[in-house]
Formats: sequence, structure tokens, C-alpha cells
Amino acid sequence: MEQQLSEGQSRLSHFPVSFFSTVMGMTGFSMALAKAESIYHLDGRVSLGILVITMLLFFVLLAIYSLKLVTQKNAVIKELYHPIKISFFPTISISLILLSIATLHLNIALSNIFWIMGTSLHLLFTLYVMNAWMNHDHFDIKHINPAWFIPIVGNILVPISGVSLGYIEISWFFFSIGFVLWPVILTIIYYRIFFHPSLPDKLIPTFFILIAPPAVGFLSYLQLNGEIDNFARILYYSALFFTLLVFVQFKRFSKLQFFLSWWAYSFPLAAISIATMVMYQRTANNFFSGLGIGLLILLTLFISMLIIKTSKAIMDKEICVAE
Repeated sequence: MEQQLSEGQSRLSHFPVSFFSTVMGMTGFSMALAKAESIYHLDGRVSLGILVITMLLFFVLLAIYSLKLVTQKNAVIKELYHPIKISFFPTISISLILLSIATLHLNIALSNIFWIMGTSLHLLFTLYVMNAWMNHDHFDIKHINPAWFIPIVGNILVPISGVSLGYIEISWFFFSIGFVLWPVILTIIYYRIFFHPSLPDKLIPTFFILIAPPAVGFLSYLQLNGEIDNFARILYYSALFFTLLVFVQFKRFSKLQFFLSWWAYSFPLAAISIATMVMYQRTANNFFSGLGIGLLILLTLFISMLIIKTSKAIMDKEICVAE
């Protein structure tokens, strides 16, 4: 009994904050399904069921991580000072913002609560992470990877539900933060990729995160601007290019051992799927309809694979262990 208790405490201390990326992926998946259901007049119960499961998942993960904070405070502090794991803390606030977007058409009051909590927390995380980047004494170029986009992407997400909830100026504030910082981080990451040793296998799936800023930026800009103009097209087509760029490296991805970071595939794929279906809605171009359906099918296959592999890794006790 004492040994089991000790093992449980050890596993709790290694419970990664990156687990919240599963909520990002699942919420993105439910929103992509909801968009397809709306466009093609399908039964909306599938996306709703996935959303309910995702909300339960978020609160379960939040309870577990809160317990870790209370009982294993030093382990949480260690993650906060870790040069790579620090970027995953905003997945908590991003999950709240995504839940705000996903529940907007279901319950405005609930969506508003998620939005206020998510944006407030995300601003704090953005300030904390950027302060850590600027005043560090232990970061190195090898620590930089596409996961550094996570704090940035959260800011760009804010207007998608923020505008509908009436927070227009605040939405512009967050969009501006993300839009200014995105090319800065992108430049640093490409410098790291081009002129230094390749990323470790565990972080290679984070290349998919390159898709998220322009795809999410496209959706947010439409909310703020109201129509597809030249800048909106630049955002969408750059997201589409990044999608092609990561897919031509499929052979490399397929050989990797499963890590929790594989969930980095899911949310960016959901974002480009939704953006493509929105392009179809706005332009009535059947090319975007076919591409959107194809991306949604691919996203569904990825999510199914990730759920199976994550469940197996949990049962085999391969997650929540010392690295």
C-alpha cells in the first residue's frame, strides 16, 4: 500500500502541463465538426458530444494539475523554469479560450465566462513567459522550437469569440500582440532550424504548430474585419503553405516513437480545416469545399490515432514518468 502511494505521488509529480494540449486538439476537432455540420446541414449531435467529453477532460486535467500544484509544488516550479515546458503552460488558458469559442453558439453566458477566464489567464502567462525569455540565464538556441508559438497563438485566438461577445477593442489588443510577435518568433525558429542541429524526435511533431498562427490569424481577422480582403488571403494561403510544408515531411514523422507532443498535430490541423471551410463559405469555390472535407477526414484519422496511442501509453504507464 505504501509503495503504491509512493508510486502515485511520483507519477503525479511527473504529470506534464503539456497534457492540456489534448484539450486544444479535441476542442479544435469539435469545432471543425461543428463547422462541417453547419455548412453541409449534418446532425450536430456528434460535435456536441465530443465537446461535452472535451469539457469533462479539461476539468479532470485541471483537477489533477491543481492537486500537483498543492502537493508537488516544487515539480510545478521546475516546469515553470524549464526552457521548453514553460511554453506549454498557456495551453491551460488557450483551452479556456477555445471552450469559449466552441460554446458560443450553445450558451453565451458560459462562453463569456470561459472567455474572461481564458483571456485574463493568458495575458498573465504571456507576460510571464516573455519575461522569462527576456531575463533568463539558462536558455540556449537548442531550446527554441515551434512550441514557443503557443503563448503567441493564444493571443490571436481571442477575437474569434471576443468580437461576438462585444469585446472588440480588447480583441484588437490581443490580436495585435500575437500579430507583432508571430513573425519575430518565426524568424528565430527558422534560424534555429536552418543553422543548428535538428530538433530531438520528441519535439519534431511541434513543426505542425507552424500552421496555427496564420490559420487562426485568418479566422480572427475575419471576425475583426468582416470580409475577406488581400491580407486575409495572405494569412490563409501562408497557413496552407505551412500545411504543405509539414506534409512533405510525412515520412520523417511516421518513423517517430509516440510522445504526448504528438497532440501538436491536432489543433493546427483543426485550424486549417476550419479556415478552409470558411473560405468555401465566403467564396463558394468548390475547391475549398473538397479541400476542407479532405482535411477534416485527415484530422478525424489523426485524432482517432492519438486517442488510441495516448490511451495505450497511459495503460502501459509510459506517461507521467521521469524523462
